[in-house]
Amino acid sequence: MEGVVDALMRDMLTRIGGYDLCITEFIRVVDQKLPARVFTRLCPELLTAGKTFAGTPVRVQLLGQDPHWLAENAVRAVELGSPGVDLNFGCPAKTVNKSRGGAVLLKETNQLYRIVKAVRDAVPAQFPVSAKIRLGYDDTSLTLENAAAIASAGASMLTVHARTKSDGYRPPAYWPWIAKIKQQVSIPLVANGEIWNATDAALCRQQSDCSDIMLGRGALALPNLARTIRDADAVMPWPQVLELLMQYSEFEMCGDKSQYYSNRIKQWFSYLKLQYPQAADLFVQLRVLRKSSDILYTLQQALRSPAA
Repeated sequence: MEGVVDALMRDMLTRIGGYDLCITEFIRVVDQKLPARVFTRLCPELLTAGKTFAGTPVRVQLLGQDPHWLAENAVRAVELGSPGVDLNFGCPAKTVNKSRGGAVLLKETNQLYRIVKAVRDAVPAQFPVSAKIRLGYDDTSLTLENAAAIASAGASMLTVHARTKSDGYRPPAYWPWIAKIKQQVSIPLVANGEIWNATDAALCRQQSDCSDIMLGRGALALPNLARTIRDADAVMPWPQVLELLMQYSEFEMCGDKSQYYSNRIKQWFSYLKLQYPQAADLFVQLRVLRKSSDILYTLQQALRSPAA
C-alpha cells in the first residue's frame, strides 16, 4: 500500500472506525541507522503517542535484508514511539525485490529467521515484533517452512497474504493455506488478501480459521469496510463518500505533499470505482484533469448534484 495508505488516509479511515491496529507504509532499510525524521515523515503518529487522532495504534513497518541494520532501526522505531515493529516480507514490487527486499526473501528461509531473531533480540520484550508474508515467491513449496522459521525466531504475530508473489493481486486469495499454517505454528495469525466486503471477510475467517483479518485495498474501495465487518454497518452511501473525498482534498492540498494531490485522488478513485458505479462515472471526468483546483471543483459539483 505504498503511497496510498499514508498518515492522512489512516487518520480518515480510523475516524470512521472498526480498526484495532494500523501498519505504516514500509521504511526501506539498507546499510545505516536512519535519522528520526525518516520515521516521523512516514509515521507522524510517532509525535502523537504512536496513535492516530482516533486513538488507533500505528506500528512502523520496516523492509530490508540486513538483520543488523533492521534491528538497529527497529530499536529506533520503538524509541521514537512506535508500539511495536512490523517486518515486510510480502512486497511484490520488482524494484524492491531486485534489492533483495520484500517477497524475494521468501526464497531464503534461513535469512527470514536471522532477520526476525535479530530484531526480536534487539527490541525490548514489551514491544511486539510482527511480520507479513505471502505464501511464497513463485510457489508454495516453502510456505510452511517460512512460517515456522518466523515463529521460532520469536515473532509475536504473523500476517499472511494468501497469494504468492507470482500471483500478484489476481484473485482468488488462497485462504485455506492460512489454516494449514495455523496447524504448524502457535503464534497469532492474521489473514489478508481479497477481502472486499463483509461476505468476503466471513468466508476468509471460515477458510483460514483466523478470527483476525487485515484489510488493504478493500478499505480504500469501501471506506467503512471495517465497520461493515465488525459492526454489520450498512455500506457507506455515495454522498457520504463524496464528503469524505472533499475532506481528504482539503487536507491533502494544505499539506506538504499537495503537489501529489492529483495522482493520489485518482489512485483512490481507481479503488472506489470497484464498489461505487458513481465513482466510475466521475473518474471519467477526473482522470483528464491535471490542476488540483479543477479536480476540487469537479468534486464540489458532484456533491451538489441531485444524483449524489
